[in-house]
Amino acid sequence: MRIGELARESGVSIRLLRYYEEQGLLISERTGGGHRQYGADAPVAVARIRTLLAAGLPTKIIRELMPCFVGDGTELQACVFDHLRSQLDELDTRIADLSRARASLGDLLASSTRAAEPVPA
Repeated sequence: MRIGELARESGVSIRLLRYYEEQGLLISERTGGGHRQYGADAPVAVARIRTLLAAGLPTKIIRELMPCFVGDGTELQACVFDHLRSQLDELDTRIADLSRARASLGDLLASSTRAAEPVPA
């Protein structure tokens, strides 16, 4: 299938499909005329990419995980579970860091608001 067909079938823009290919997430062949030609499994691959991106995984990690899917679904082989747990731990750390930053910013705003209030006469 050509890139336009894949875009329509997957609901992903042509621009994003090209980006996925540049990142090594999606593979195409070139026709004699230079057009991209994707295999019948390309819509499944795009769905998998979208699922992994929605999970917050960077394209570098997604590239490593793409060969590890079981069948045609979104189930991954058990050998990648430790890797996924590591990514989950990193997300938890970032969430905790952001929560602390949010609390600090809230405290700063609250103390600044009190300082800006007029002093009663």
